[in-house]
Amino acid sequence: MKILFLDSAHPSLKKELEKNNFICEEDFHSSKVEIEKKISQYEGVILRSRINIDKQFIDTGRNLKFIARVGAGMEHIDVAYAENKGIKCLSSPEGNRNAVAEHALGMLLNVLNNISKANNEVKNGQWNREINRGTELEGKTIGIYGFGNTGSAFAKLLRGFDVKILAYDKYKKYFGKDSVKESSIEEIFSEADILSLHLPLTDETKNLVNDSFIKRFKKNICLINTSRGPIIKTDDLVKNIKNGKIPGACLDVLEYEETSFELIQPVANNQQPTALQYLKSSDKVILTPHIAGWSFESSEKMARILAEKIISLTSK
Repeated sequence: MKILFLDSAHPSLKKELEKNNFICEEDFHSSKVEIEKKISQYEGVILRSRINIDKQFIDTGRNLKFIARVGAGMEHIDVAYAENKGIKCLSSPEGNRNAVAEHALGMLLNVLNNISKANNEVKNGQWNREINRGTELEGKTIGIYGFGNTGSAFAKLLRGFDVKILAYDKYKKYFGKDSVKESSIEEIFSEADILSLHLPLTDETKNLVNDSFIKRFKKNICLINTSRGPIIKTDDLVKNIKNGKIPGACLDVLEYEETSFELIQPVANNQQPTALQYLKSSDKVILTPHIAGWSFESSEKMARILAEKIISLTSK
């Protein structure tokens, strides 16, 4: 079976596939149009997020047996259309779930304890103790919206902090166990001090977290997003940071990312959206460049898991 890699991956993925008699070729630079001219030569394609796999691409790849995503989100692949054409769509969210969970926890502890703010102040000759007094996790209620791979991994890490964990997933039932309470979204609105988003980007979730959503929380709410940027309407987020409803935000993803997950960069920073400029300047916001699942360990794990799935699929 002949496979085309459209993005780089941990070398163990290619090595394991070749060991199992797959022919692996790479093209990390050609445009989508150029790839479509030759994709019919391949039975499998492996990528991260460099190009969109739409109906035209799928129709052109008439010999494709599978499309494999190194990672979790599948929003840039028309999965329904591909599978309707008999093309299996694979991903490896199991491989980076722990990395995402650890990153979310690290960002949360950072913002609650003013770590980045205090670090910058000390390095600039300021020794401000009282204004950097921290807030403990113990005794808080944490809402987890989406209880798939990363949501459940985040809950697992939280169990040692003596917190109440409420989890809501519209499409899953009977998952509550140990210290996790399966909850309604209304219960999270009523009780949560912290909300962590673990959702795919779909028509249903785009701009889900907007002003009306945020206003439904009874308490002021600390917000974590390690899923996809467009789930949050950034203008509304900034409005609620300014008015104190959101005293802290941890954002690994931004509404302004390209589909490749690179930040859309105007020539000058002052040409960036006003909301983005505010996020970059606010001491109440922790920003990272879509790296929550981007650990050295997750790279290897995602490759291993995807190789297993491809080999299993094609051996049937």
